[in-house]
Amino acid sequence: MEGNENNTLDVLYRSNNFLVVNKPYDLVINSNKRNYKSTLQTEIQMMFPELVNPELRHEFHFVHRLDYATSGVICLALNKQAAKAATTAFESRKAKKYYLALVHGHINKSHVIISEPIGEDIREKNGNHRMCTGGSAFCERPRDSRTVLLVLETGTRNGKPATKVLLCPKTGRRHQLRVHCSHIGHTIIGDYTYSERQDTEPHRTFLHSFRLILQNEVENLDVSTADPFSSSEAMNRWIPINSLQVLDSSVFATIDELTSDMS
Repeated sequence: MEGNENNTLDVLYRSNNFLVVNKPYDLVINSNKRNYKSTLQTEIQMMFPELVNPELRHEFHFVHRLDYATSGVICLALNKQAAKAATTAFESRKAKKYYLALVHGHINKSHVIISEPIGEDIREKNGNHRMCTGGSAFCERPRDSRTVLLVLETGTRNGKPATKVLLCPKTGRRHQLRVHCSHIGHTIIGDYTYSERQDTEPHRTFLHSFRLILQNEVENLDVSTADPFSSSEAMNRWIPINSLQVLDSSVFATIDELTSDMS
């Protein structure tokens, strides 16, 4: 499988300690498979050959991950001290990650708090590494998983009901946001795996890592991108009708308060 050859890599922030980039959708971070012509690793390698560390298996310190289909903010550490500090921040859940998504259907609430364990789907452990919620008979080793969903807008996407949401994961399970959205009956648009392989029309999965706040002992970061799901982008086919929240400081204060209540 080849990577998305139309990718362009936007650098959001660079210092002596960290490099933060806007990962394109449909691009793997790194791979041991030779049939991947393009990965985030190779893109960064070409842009910044001076940052390559040949002693590392994948040449860079990737301190967190994004799925192949997910776009947005991703952080690399540029030295051992920064890598250790960032990894510690993620492991201790001090990092804050916020995602934008377009989901199927209208969510007729201001917010949804999802607290549903997530484990591996034993039917697809060697396939798409599909995950499942604890209530499934096929779910192996479910672990505590918590997500806050805040409704931003309702409208239509390609003529069908859709909702734009801001998501904040309290835990960091594989496919957490995708599984939790599917669990509440509002699968992320374009998510082939969790739509039971039905949602093939959209040009992408509408999930984007929008903002990362990474407080650590080396250098504090707060980096965000533009909203890629704007109605002005024709390919999105997104028409908002009702606006509940806008992406300003107050919306983050609201979702942070809801997230804190889950502790």
